[in-house]
Amino acid sequence: MKKILGLLLFVSFAVQLSAYEREPVWPKGKMPDNQPAQFAAMTNEIRTPGFNPDDYRMPYLEWYETPDASVRNGACMILISGGAYNGTVDVGHIDRWHKELTAAGVQCVNLVYRTPRPVGIPYWQTAWEDGQRAVRLVRSEAKKRGFDPERIGAIGMSAGSHLAVLLATSSQTPAYARVDKVDDTPCHINFAIVNAPAYVTTDADAEGIPAAREGYGADVALSPIFKFDEKTCPMSLHHGGADPYSPNGSTLIYRKLRRMGIPAELHLYPGKGHGAYGLERGIEFLRQMGILGPLEPEVPLMSRFPEEVPGVTKIREDVWPEGRMPDFRENQCKPFLEWSIPKELKTRAIQIIVSGGSYMGTDENGFEVGAARRYLNARGITVVTLKYRTPRPAGLAKHTTAWEDLQRTIRIVRSEAASHGLDPDRIGLMGSSAGGHLTLMGVTSSRHRAYGAIDAIDRVSCKLQWGIGIYPAYGLTDGLNGGNAHGGNEDTDYLAPEFSFDLDTCPMLFIHGDADTISSMLSVKTWEKMRAMGIQSELHTLALRKHCFQREASPGTGSYTWLDRIAEYLEPFIAE
Repeated sequence: MKKILGLLLFVSFAVQLSAYEREPVWPKGKMPDNQPAQFAAMTNEIRTPGFNPDDYRMPYLEWYETPDASVRNGACMILISGGAYNGTVDVGHIDRWHKELTAAGVQCVNLVYRTPRPVGIPYWQTAWEDGQRAVRLVRSEAKKRGFDPERIGAIGMSAGSHLAVLLATSSQTPAYARVDKVDDTPCHINFAIVNAPAYVTTDADAEGIPAAREGYGADVALSPIFKFDEKTCPMSLHHGGADPYSPNGSTLIYRKLRRMGIPAELHLYPGKGHGAYGLERGIEFLRQMGILGPLEPEVPLMSRFPEEVPGVTKIREDVWPEGRMPDFRENQCKPFLEWSIPKELKTRAIQIIVSGGSYMGTDENGFEVGAARRYLNARGITVVTLKYRTPRPAGLAKHTTAWEDLQRTIRIVRSEAASHGLDPDRIGLMGSSAGGHLTLMGVTSSRHRAYGAIDAIDRVSCKLQWGIGIYPAYGLTDGLNGGNAHGGNEDTDYLAPEFSFDLDTCPMLFIHGDADTISSMLSVKTWEKMRAMGIQSELHTLALRKHCFQREASPGTGSYTWLDRIAEYLEPFIAE
């Protein structure tokens, strides 16, 4: 009975798909590199009773319904399935992309290209031919179908993302010889959402296999088939951190786009294997780029979180015993920490938050700290804020006294947690800008003693269980004292020497503006370093956004929803 029901559902879905308008990609008899073993059919079509490959030799476009006039925005998205270039298998992804993008006002069209892999030519060649021709057809029909010919994008998965990257980076390289007047139409695309692109690094591209060396190695680079020409478009890259089709391919694409000055986003998901994750982030990218229409007015963050959460207990205490503060400087402020404990605890975990301020000043109630504290307190999470010593200490590295204050604070929090009904072994640290640099110190260097012990508390571990870095600063060698001279993009821009990456280094969440002069590549390169150590972290960069991206943000963009990324990331750490 189950088999019969499954078959009926399958046939029903096939009928549903077949109700849309199909268009052949090539004129009859003009398809380049025609091979008798290849056909063009989605997996659900192949599984229908009586399927005959001879009926599916021609690759095709499948045009979906026009979006409702109330949301239509003049954009069009080409949907591209993966399947190792041996099939087009992502029926579920295509269905979801179609539904959600259409609801967002985007005209959708599914490209079903030739598979399995061709013989005697590169495994991607016939798909690339079909892809370039498909873009030309889509552009040539823009006026008829009511969208802008310069607002055409592609979204793919795996091999489909490999093809999307080819379309996004290499449109000025002809994949085939002209066959008719349609081929006089440009074949560039204007934006792309790229999920788990396969075969991107040179340890995978020759044979089209999972990355043999996981995308690492001094001689591993981006595949040379991607030309990154003058028509290369903005991209939103999405990849699982444990994908055998290496996420380093996405970080390398992102780095290349940054070197070219092309806006981009990078979204990396810890512990996730091969798959398509974060469509919501891709839609936020489209909104931020203006592809879904004009942005709504920006809203100040603190106007969304204007008041402390009712019933929160506040406890303030000094960081150091009187007269025992190391590296005392007369001109520095007195450090203190403050507990904010919700009346109704939902977890025994503790989040420490520190602000930025160039190590010249801190604001424990400003937008970098106050909003997050209130957001987390409302969810029943205890927050500890730290006012560390500023301005920068004379005669010492800029972060030295702040690091001392931080290590002491973590020890105090751990030693006092149980007395507040909290867990001393579930402590995380979050910081922005200079506070993000301090967070990296806390996360990567807890075994590295910041000061000599002064009492019994200093025998307590200052190891953390997680970190959250919001546009961390001063972490690359081209930006140790401010903005990054090379944008942090060059291979010679190394992580700062103060980060030990010791054996107690814990996982992190990074959120960083792509247009931040204090480079998002600090977050990316730290993510890469942690992955090389076997530590799975999460990362989101935000297109067009600068330093302090969250101070004011437009609804529906990643700069507006950033606190939700924190809540999602914390779930496994705070679960009781």
